[in-house]
Amino acid sequence: MKEFPIWRKPQHYMDAENPSDHVHWVELFFDLVHVVTIFLLGNFLSHHLDLQGFLIFTGLFIAFFYAWADSSVYNSLYISTDIPHRVIMAAQIVTVMFFAASVNSVTGNGWVYFALAFAANRALTALLYWRARSHDSDRTGLAYEQGRNFFILAVVFAIAAFLPRPLAYWVFGAGVVAIQLQYMLPRIGTLRFERFVPRLGHISERFALIMLILLGEGFFKMVVTLSDKGIYKPGAGALFNMAIGGLSLFALAWVYFDGVGNARPKSRDLGTLLAYWFGHIVLMWSTVLVGVALAGEIYVGLLEPYPYDYGIIGITGLTVFLASVWLLQRLVEGRDITKRHSHGGVRVFGIAVTLILLLVLAHVPAILGNTLFGIALFSQILWPLSTALRERRADR
Repeated sequence: MKEFPIWRKPQHYMDAENPSDHVHWVELFFDLVHVVTIFLLGNFLSHHLDLQGFLIFTGLFIAFFYAWADSSVYNSLYISTDIPHRVIMAAQIVTVMFFAASVNSVTGNGWVYFALAFAANRALTALLYWRARSHDSDRTGLAYEQGRNFFILAVVFAIAAFLPRPLAYWVFGAGVVAIQLQYMLPRIGTLRFERFVPRLGHISERFALIMLILLGEGFFKMVVTLSDKGIYKPGAGALFNMAIGGLSLFALAWVYFDGVGNARPKSRDLGTLLAYWFGHIVLMWSTVLVGVALAGEIYVGLLEPYPYDYGIIGITGLTVFLASVWLLQRLVEGRDITKRHSHGGVRVFGIAVTLILLLVLAHVPAILGNTLFGIALFSQILWPLSTALRERRADR
């Protein structure tokens, strides 16, 4: 008889019968909570559009990524839907709420709350692995080591909460680096375990879902910015710019999902998996940058220069986005037609146009800047479509 989900103890997917790659509703709920996290992180960057603010934003983004990704890796390795698992995941959601709420004041009085919430999140990740160890699904010691490592990291982050600054930031940053190293270090990293291979279909679906959230944040930010300003105030030029911004976000989704989204890595080779992992970190970071930059559309009409600080963020984001998609589509399987049409030449053309925009941004009206941005982005759709149409006509 099939076991009722709320009694299903943690089990490595390699030990399960016919494991599904589909994401469980608890994971979807966990992903959804990150909507507000990314929105507040984007707000932080909007209010700190200088080098220091950019670096702090990048550090916070990496920390948030691991808060999401480490839980996602666990849920990809171990199938668990019982009541204790749901309670732990619910507690993790609460920690995300707290460190998201502390973002705006993270460089001041909010630091202690942020670091302690992050430490609690790491401790709960450790508890997930500890339960997997205790339910006899850990014959190789994988769950034991992961649980031990995350408990140690939780202590490091908790200590960083009470250290004087800037020492606290350095200790916290070292802890974030250690999160990745505990996977990768030769001989002692947990990637050495043969069973440390997430369900590829599951992890690719998780990446696709979080990308939708990141892109949705861009829509959210533009709409909230316009709503706060008053839709009747900006004028026709800004409203036109906003529409172009919305279409641009849809185009980003189109490019990602045609090229990479929901596609599995083409092999379980360690180098391929690591490139797929790091490529998505950079891709997600660049997506948030573009979403933040497009909010600048609300502050300008057609003939004024685009806000330079927002423009630099957007150009950087789009350039890195296209380069990341180019890399990732070479690492996934089952996208042969997309690879043929959306080839390297298409990506290089888009990147080249963004670099031209970088040179002229401060000297041209927003309508021309948006035109160049649009050429760089929409060429990634129109060029492959035109190639496909020519092939279709030739086959008739």
